Amino acid sequence: MIPTFRTIMGPFLNYLSDNKDHKLSEIIDNLADYFKLTKEERNQLLPSGKGFLFRNRVQWARLYLDKANAIDTPSRGTYRITQRGTDLFKTKPSLDIDENDLMQFPEFKSFFKPTANEVKTATPKSKELEEETSTPDELIENAHQNLRQNLARQLSDNINASSPTFFEALVVDLLIAMGYGGSRKEAAQLLGKSGDEGVDGVIKEDKLGLDSIYIQAKRWNNNSSVGRPEIQRFVGALKGQKAKKGIFITASDFTKDAISYASNLEDPVILINGDQLANLMIDHNVGVSISKTIEIKTIDSDYFAEL
Repeated sequence: MIPTFRTIMGPFLNYLSDNKDHKLSEIIDNLADYFKLTKEERNQLLPSGKGFLFRNRVQWARLYLDKANAIDTPSRGTYRITQRGTDLFKTKPSLDIDENDLMQFPEFKSFFKPTANEVKTATPKSKELEEETSTPDELIENAHQNLRQNLARQLSDNINASSPTFFEALVVDLLIAMGYGGSRKEAAQLLGKSGDEGVDGVIKEDKLGLDSIYIQAKRWNNNSSVGRPEIQRFVGALKGQKAKKGIFITASDFTKDAISYASNLEDPVILINGDQLANLMIDHNVGVSISKTIEIKTIDSDYFAEL
């Protein structure tokens, strides 16, 4: 289990208690060994997939200790325990150091002082455990993921309430936004019958038109799933068009048989269910717009690197 950044602070000071300078990468490796993390735990990513979870927590433990002047930075990326850190470490042989221990220092107290809004706003009980165990980066990323999931649900609801004609246009818009070539007019060219809440069409794989991809979309509701027979018919249609690549998109889901059958085909057939469809729309800005942009800035270490 990956420790919280609060749990890391004590062992962090413990490693620096030899009064030597240590690189951050060295500290992270040592702490990973100290907590007996598995390879998978060491490589576990943040919710956004940008950065490693354990490394992020070590960085926040380092920040708290730095703000309390328990550690010093003799050179870029190098850390050493201070006299204050040594005194703190001696009073906490159990290594259970947290904010309460650091609040005795005015520098940390000033850094950790909550805003007026935070003082007025009570923290819901259900959020207390998350705030105790997560770093601020994790809280922000988890909040972003919750907003994204809610948006995906709203998109799915709107897709299921749309007409077959609108769904056809949505599929074409998404594929073009994803970088497939050809014009919208070419992409919307229908090869089969429209009226069964689906569209059969062709889109260029790239802007040069070197290959074509056959498309079928089924706007089925959430109470039914696309089964293997539908995929088999789609594969038959591909052969009839002498096509080797296909995309089958549904607003609902696929049965296990359908997924298994598609995964064993010699020529690739990509299955996109309702959840994947909504997330692709978010990723490629189809049917969504940006309502707010928040910049999160970090220190520019190069700026402060003295020659």
